[in-house]
Amino acid sequence: MNMLPINEVLQGDCLELLAKIPSGSIDCVFADPPFNLKKKYNSHKDKLLEIEYLAWCKAWISECVRVLKDDGFIFLHNIPKWLTFYAGFLNEIAIFRHWISWEAMTAPMGKTLQPAHYGILFYSKGEAKNRFKEVRHPHKRDRRGVLFKDYGGKKNILHPFGPLCSDVWSDIHRIRHAKNRDNHPCQLPPHLLERIILMSSEKGDVILDPFLGTGTTALAAKRLGRKFIGFEKDSEYCKIARAKLEAEKFISKVGDFYVSFHLNEIITLRECDWNGLKNYFELPQIPKDIDGQKIKLRQTIIEQKSFFDVSNHKPHNKPKELK
Repeated sequence: MNMLPINEVLQGDCLELLAKIPSGSIDCVFADPPFNLKKKYNSHKDKLLEIEYLAWCKAWISECVRVLKDDGFIFLHNIPKWLTFYAGFLNEIAIFRHWISWEAMTAPMGKTLQPAHYGILFYSKGEAKNRFKEVRHPHKRDRRGVLFKDYGGKKNILHPFGPLCSDVWSDIHRIRHAKNRDNHPCQLPPHLLERIILMSSEKGDVILDPFLGTGTTALAAKRLGRKFIGFEKDSEYCKIARAKLEAEKFISKVGDFYVSFHLNEIITLRECDWNGLKNYFELPQIPKDIDGQKIKLRQTIIEQKSFFDVSNHKPHNKPKELK
């Protein structure tokens, strides 16, 4: 490939397709590979000997780092068992930044601790001093709007929207209902990818996913004004991804600023955008009102013609004004 296959979903083996991507051409890679746990994919055998699986993983991880720009980021999602090996590979060719713990309770697995999180390894190819952007999520409140945490009597100095994200993400949940899922065993929620994309890239940057599945990473990138490249081995998953991308019209913005929505509420915004975004919110009049008063968007007309639910892509019956 002399030119990058921008905004395309390509069917094929990830190693063969990665080999055609020029070195230093990608801004961010997100990879959610098969976990080698005997899951049922349409055309992939998720059952290899451990030595075979790890050799294959080392090969595609090395290729993903090769195609990154010098300040590019790579995010690898998997169970902790495999991420310990991934970290060993990456420590030789990239710079460790974080192990993100995504709280996602799974079924009991016998005589062991209850699995309660997936890991997301976060590395940069080089120093990447200016690429990362801090992101915020809403304060956790009860139904009356009262803050769950006491904050040691310092509620009056809290940020109106919410705290900066740490490396533990407990506010984004797995897609639990079958009606919101595609025919895929390992579908991730779009707002998980939107948070990663918001903190690691800018408008127009290229996001590569070598295991696209039914298109979640590409969908998130499109909503946030980024370019995408997706590889997927299974033809049926490719069809689903392309159909979703063709139908997707929602641009996830408030005014000039990209944000991540879930169920009509902003769940991630960038700290560097706050000074511009705060004009779109109804902020508490006095600091103590932060407890018992949920921050809301003003009656802001979203520029798009329709607003889509981020889980199942069906239009809401709600008005075009977000309140």
